Amino acid sequence: MNAHGIGMTSDRTRLRMIDRLRDRGIADERVLMAMAQVPRHLFVDEALAHRAYEDVSLPIKFGQTISQPYVVARMTEEVIKHQQPLKILELGTGSGYQAAVLGQLIEQVFSIERIDKLTRIARRRFIKLGYSNIRCKTADGFNGWPTEALFDVIICTAAPEEVPYNLLDQLEVGGKMILPVGDKKQQKLVAIVKEQHGYHEALLGEVFFVPLLEGVVR
Repeated sequence: MNAHGIGMTSDRTRLRMIDRLRDRGIADERVLMAMAQVPRHLFVDEALAHRAYEDVSLPIKFGQTISQPYVVARMTEEVIKHQQPLKILELGTGSGYQAAVLGQLIEQVFSIERIDKLTRIARRRFIKLGYSNIRCKTADGFNGWPTEALFDVIICTAAPEEVPYNLLDQLEVGGKMILPVGDKKQQKLVAIVKEQHGYHEALLGEVFFVPLLEGVVR
């Protein structure tokens, strides 16, 4: 794997992406540095590698997508806002790009993917790129990862139609769940903070993600 890339996948092209993120309001330098370190061109299909550093979502295998860099950066900023989480659960591994960015910043990343072939591809990427702090498995994301709970943050990279409030049981008190919610027509990005006696919910903006589906595909 050529993590530095050439031409449209070069380090210089990657840094232009960082400049665009900064221009769009991503202000946390920790996030920008993490985004600069991760070779996004290795997380997309080879035929689309020349577009890897454009600020767009791109298709990956099995009808899924890799989120646009701005959305990844925005969600990552929210993950580390007001805290430095040590343990995070991601629902929807996909290509593994969001997990890789989180892996630059967080001690332990656990990631769940319902499509087993995507899990296997992502795991190979993590190993080749040296991400020993990321663990992934094939499972139904709606169940979370109870044997590894409690988590400081749960982040979802696909959209359920309704908030899976049962997953709050796998958060530490004071922990946060960040996820898109809605149908194919309209979605919102929300952050839900677990409190001692309930939770607090904040709206972060409008987004569009592939749906979070139940079950496992082998």
